[in-house]
Amino acid sequence: MKRNIDNYLTDWKLQNKHKVLILRGARQVGKTYSVRQLGKTFPGFIEINFELDQDVKFFFQQSLNPEILVEKLSAYYSTEIIAGETLLFFDEIQECEEALKSLRFFYEKMPELHVIAAGSLLEFAISEIASFAVGRITNLFMKPLTFNEFLSAINEKALINITEKADFDKPIDLPFFNRLTDIYKTYCLIGGLPEVVQTYIDTRNLIQCQKVLSDLIISFKDDFAKYKKRSPIDCLNETFNSIVFQTGSKFVFSNVNSHSSHKLLIQSLEMLVMAGLAYKIHHTSASGLPLGSQVNLKKFKVILFDVGIHQQIAGVDIPLFLTATNYNVMNKGNTAELFAGLELLGNDKPFQINNLYYWHRESKSSNAEIDYIIQKGNTIIPIEVKAGTKGQMQSMHLFLQEKKLDYGIRFSLENFSVYNNIKTIPIFAINNIFEKDSF
Repeated sequence: MKRNIDNYLTDWKLQNKHKVLILRGARQVGKTYSVRQLGKTFPGFIEINFELDQDVKFFFQQSLNPEILVEKLSAYYSTEIIAGETLLFFDEIQECEEALKSLRFFYEKMPELHVIAAGSLLEFAISEIASFAVGRITNLFMKPLTFNEFLSAINEKALINITEKADFDKPIDLPFFNRLTDIYKTYCLIGGLPEVVQTYIDTRNLIQCQKVLSDLIISFKDDFAKYKKRSPIDCLNETFNSIVFQTGSKFVFSNVNSHSSHKLLIQSLEMLVMAGLAYKIHHTSASGLPLGSQVNLKKFKVILFDVGIHQQIAGVDIPLFLTATNYNVMNKGNTAELFAGLELLGNDKPFQINNLYYWHRESKSSNAEIDYIIQKGNTIIPIEVKAGTKGQMQSMHLFLQEKKLDYGIRFSLENFSVYNNIKTIPIFAINNIFEKDSF
């Protein structure tokens, strides 16, 4: 299962001197698998799982000196650790605070040694360490499979090439467009978590995929017990579920079905964001760049990290969804807007924290909203998402006129086309925005 992040891992490997790499992201997004695949390209590979290898913690409690640690780890695993030839992988490193603290010294004392760390709920552990390895660590952020990664996984790479070559002058041929639409529907049902995707590849059984999604949701919620010092489990559950039913709208804490205090609900949401299970979409005035400098912190939307998890919690009707020609059915729970947001995040650069923004003007005389605002170069680009092939664009035209912008983008189940100053891109071709300068 080839992932886009693999190229960045390879680039990191080829650097002569490199910082320790921390691979970050929610549970079950494929971090361990990708590191193991990278490990196959080294003469030597040692994987230390701090949940399984409890005894190894003793070495880190005695010393944080990488030279001493490497000597002891080599003896413990009966494998020589050679700088430039061995990949040393610390998995579930959040289970050993001393190991986390040791990472800063590897860059200082052994910069030629390749060291990667990963773990679930890693952000919580890092937040407990003051001035954690500032300037000595590099990060990559991993997310579920994007739509193109899914196409590659199910052996539909030819469709990726067709989509990437298409543009406003040469739209996608109808048979391929219809095929991509069908696969888009399937992806919206199962999402991009590797275990679910692999289940689909092995069985082509959507019901079986739903069972895997249910199990994953239970495991994510079981993890809430690890947050309980920060936020009550019930409050986390209620906030997690509420994100699904508030998708597409400004998140309102009073709409969470909970008896918890406002303060606890805020804490719960922040915990879910830290765990990588949710993303905030901040409101921006979009009057200039950077967009993040014009954020209203009190106004934001929230989306879950995976469309399959979202659909499972929302209780999607699979037969109805797959056969729907009524786009309101397909967009139940604002699925299209969620999908678009996750594609914008998932196709962006993984070595930085990527933020999403939206714009909303609440006025009795002129209420308007733009689903997403992105920056491409020095240009602000407004984006509206439509589930089907119809929909008015009053908000877009108002925004373009008010901000004096040349064009906006519409994601929908329409082929590549241009209507005056609105560029229409098929919703399953969002990656083209990142691959082509013409967008």
